[in-house]
Amino acid sequence: MRKLVVLFAVMVGVIATAQRPGHEKGERENMKDLTLEQMATLQTKRMTLALDLTDSQQKQIQSINLEHAAHRMEKMDEMKERRESGERKILSAEERYSMQLAMLDRQIAEKEQMKQILNKDQYAKWEKLKLREGNRKGKRKEGRRERGMGK
Repeated sequence: MRKLVVLFAVMVGVIATAQRPGHEKGERENMKDLTLEQMATLQTKRMTLALDLTDSQQKQIQSINLEHAAHRMEKMDEMKERRESGERKILSAEERYSMQLAMLDRQIAEKEQMKQILNKDQYAKWEKLKLREGNRKGKRKEGRRERGMGK
């Protein structure tokens, strides 16, 4: 009888955790109410913990993270406006190319900035973190495709 009660309690816990509302949306849903400064500060603090940044490095990276947060917010607003206006047109090959080119240029610039700010060990660790982050994003996109949610 005791084993049955314990088994039932474990099953209820697992089911409750698995069906937590908003769980699949992840951290982005929680971040939507934050200001640009708050998002940049959180990102800088995470980097400080991961890379053991000095105070001057934190200040420099804070400004970079603020620029990135502003750019992301701008792009998200543009996409939201297009979606709400019903202007979800298919991009031409040239438009996709120019968007990819702009994104890669931003990534190259970010890499150069980080090379200027971080020492060699920190930079190597930062690159590993970025690579891991990119792999997680790719897996998320693959999962969305498998569930029929993405292109």
